[in-house]
Amino acid sequence: MTSGYERGGANGYAAFNWARAGALLVLGLGLAQVSVSDTATPAMRLQVDATDIDHRIYRVHETLAVTPGPITLYYPQWLPGNHAPTGPIDALAGLQIEAGGERIAWQRDAGDMYAFHVIVPDGAKQLDIDLQFVSPFDRAQGRIVMTREILSVQWEKMLLYPASVLPRELTVAASIRLPDGWQYATALGSGAGVDGQVEFAPTSLATLIDSPLFAGAHFRSLELTGNSPPARLNVLAQNPRELNIADGQVGAHAELMRQARELFGGQHYHHYDFLLALSDEFSGIGLEHHQSSENAVAPGYFINWNEQRISRDLLPHELVHSWNGKYRRPADLTTDNYNQPMGNTLLWVYEGLTEYWGFVLAARSQLWDRDFARESLAWVAAVYGADRQGRSWRPLADTVYQPIMSYGGAVSYPDWQRRSDYYSEGQLLWLGIDARLRELTSDRRSLDDFARRFFGGDSVDLAPSTYEFADVVAALEAIAPGDWANYLGERLHTNSADRVLEALSRSGWQLSYTAALSPYIAERENERKIVDLYHSIGVVLSTKNAEVQEVRWGSAAFEAGLAPGMTVIAVDERSYTPQLLKAAVAAAQSDGAVITLLVRVQDRYRSVAIKYSDGARYPHLVPLPGAKDRLAAILKPRATRERSGR
Repeated sequence: MTSGYERGGANGYAAFNWARAGALLVLGLGLAQVSVSDTATPAMRLQVDATDIDHRIYRVHETLAVTPGPITLYYPQWLPGNHAPTGPIDALAGLQIEAGGERIAWQRDAGDMYAFHVIVPDGAKQLDIDLQFVSPFDRAQGRIVMTREILSVQWEKMLLYPASVLPRELTVAASIRLPDGWQYATALGSGAGVDGQVEFAPTSLATLIDSPLFAGAHFRSLELTGNSPPARLNVLAQNPRELNIADGQVGAHAELMRQARELFGGQHYHHYDFLLALSDEFSGIGLEHHQSSENAVAPGYFINWNEQRISRDLLPHELVHSWNGKYRRPADLTTDNYNQPMGNTLLWVYEGLTEYWGFVLAARSQLWDRDFARESLAWVAAVYGADRQGRSWRPLADTVYQPIMSYGGAVSYPDWQRRSDYYSEGQLLWLGIDARLRELTSDRRSLDDFARRFFGGDSVDLAPSTYEFADVVAALEAIAPGDWANYLGERLHTNSADRVLEALSRSGWQLSYTAALSPYIAERENERKIVDLYHSIGVVLSTKNAEVQEVRWGSAAFEAGLAPGMTVIAVDERSYTPQLLKAAVAAAQSDGAVITLLVRVQDRYRSVAIKYSDGARYPHLVPLPGAKDRLAAILKPRATRERSGR
């Protein structure tokens, strides 16, 4: 054959002919094409074998209809919902490509590690691609997506796709083979069982990638009744005891769906599937999709219902993204494929507004009672409002670039360096906007009106409708004129905590500190296995090994020389326990009080004297005297609207 490769070489397969490939690319001759096909004749077929749970390996066979000539195949890099180039290219292994039964060479692009160049031989109509996706065994290696009981399939991590075709125009027929007896859930619906594998109806690559799959040995799928379009809560657990789910718990999630539709005045999905994993082995996740969401939390979500409430705003947050992020999306986050860089300038809308409505819907659906919701807001206001020292040099508007700079990466001093603060400070920003809309209109209009204007309606279109900053401003001005461009600009670039905390005062509340541990912080301590003294001496420690996890910039602990990574050995010359340290902090109520810690730094020991006299301090919200309680109105459940009133 004479088609850009030569037979032979030490590896026994075709060697890549860069000279011929380059000439073809320059001349525009013989370029390989991938035909855009209808659903009857998919251009791509993707078979995933997920049965090797011992080795945690997904084995993939992919076929791609092509014509002869050079072709570039991409491994997805800019993954939807990640806002960063996070495609785990290092987990791709065993890549082999064949055409006509013969193995052909591939060449990784020297400047783009996610691009693979191939020359399709003359006469070839199809590429056969084999690869493996290797799940991490340890969280230090990345997100664990396969255990002995649960696995997930994010299709974009299991494939290569042609650079020459838009994902929304490429038809794919996907199938999966699961361990014996396992059940699955996905927004793709129920597939047909053929020869031990599940085959799904052909769809576009864009829809496939937006429709992940969860599967497991212990599974329950629960209809969230009273919802149209239909919605299901699909639960997978590391042991069957976790599937003991009460009717009232299912009802709260059904009410979540109803309250979301009331908020937005309609929906843009044909159906909706929550994928929820309960495990301390399978890595945690919260990731949005148009007709589903991926969620994973610690065991106990249902069986410890009254003691483990803190994670119950996760599903509301990801559900809101069906409207905010999927149906409507910032223009600079909307790209033609998964290898074009995204822009994050409006993440304070995409994520900040979603974080706000996730908080609101958790309360409106009674997943959280109103008191617990207030305590969660107090913690957010204290950490991201009052105590965020890094605001003095880094405005909220700049934090939207953090995922690109260091996706999920830890930093030494989060309150000074700042991370993805557009979530939680964004929540406070939108609380302030909601309260101001109510204030400007004598409580006749609110951010609910913005939700229906900007995200509402019943059109079901899985392609996103884009928006820019000016569109957000125009929608707010249409509800209540208020020079919103300047209002937003000032708060996105402020270095003042007062500007952030005015959201509370407009809502009728103010931040206060007492010695009483709030239920929210108590649950947070238990879930994260930490001792939280952040608002007093300024330190957070691990309950497992007394290691210092965080030191607040400028706090008493910081000024004394305490730093992350140190291990506390003793408190005031007594062996360390969390109770002893908390008691020492509570007792420090006089001027000149000193708490002495013996700490270890690698193989060295030193004494740290913390000068502190304010006692135990935990944030709470208290009513602002003489102010109207708008927060109560915000968190109040919405009654069903008549269709004509939407």
